[in-house]
Amino acid sequence: MASLKALKIRIGSVKSTQKITRAIKTVATAKLRRAQEAAVAARPYAQRLEAVMANLASKVTVSESSPKLLAGTGKDQVHLLVVTTANRGLAGGFNSNIVRLARRKADALIAEGKTVRFYLAGRKARVLGRFYPAMIYHDRDMSAVRNPAFVHAHELASDLITRFEAGEFDVAHLFYSNFRSALVQEPAEQQVIPVPLVAGSATSAPSSLAAVEYEPDEETILAELLPRNIAIQIYRAMLENNAGFYGAQMNAMDNATRNAGDTINRLTIQYNRTRQAAITTELVEIISGAEAL
Repeated sequence: MASLKALKIRIGSVKSTQKITRAIKTVATAKLRRAQEAAVAARPYAQRLEAVMANLASKVTVSESSPKLLAGTGKDQVHLLVVTTANRGLAGGFNSNIVRLARRKADALIAEGKTVRFYLAGRKARVLGRFYPAMIYHDRDMSAVRNPAFVHAHELASDLITRFEAGEFDVAHLFYSNFRSALVQEPAEQQVIPVPLVAGSATSAPSSLAAVEYEPDEETILAELLPRNIAIQIYRAMLENNAGFYGAQMNAMDNATRNAGDTINRLTIQYNRTRQAAITTELVEIISGAEAL
């Protein structure tokens, strides 16, 4: 049985931990609102641009003269998995869920005989180096990024496009977490390079887009919009990740604070029982000694 001193030290330690988890939860709650507003505000533009790209692509006959970001390299052998995670932890399974989805995709591609490479964007994505040490293609330092801005997404997109045009990979997949609510964050995968052609996009496009006549021609517009679309999709993923991280961290720290409270209650009961047993033992010894006299 633990001594009274040991129990008292343990209770003090858990109380200190509870103060930390409560403080982290408060900060995450304060930052969640702004991050959620930014993620929700970015969705309509990203979705609309994606619809415009689908409409434009449906009107273009893919050929050797088409933009490379649309036509691709003509091969499907080397796949680059761009894994974006948070730089910090203490958010439950937020980061591990994204990594797990990327691992499932990588294992499926490897089983098909494809070459897989990882492009890491986020400190917590580096755990993939334990499982695929020879496949880490690039580890982009995102430690200085506290609040994602479009300039960060543009730099990452420019780097990917440069590497793609150099023939270093054929297909790029983006992994991030979709923010649904403070309680729900869903890991997601999206092909960003080359822009995927949706079957039947010409007929399924909105009527407002189908009636548009583009000037100049569609291929010229695509050449300008394709890089911007990739940057926008990456920026959206960063904002979704940011909101999801704070939501997951808020919930994780709330659970940790509650668990710390339960532990304190159990230890306090144990401390009182131990103290009461010690007092009872002392009284019995005093009474026994008095009777002996």
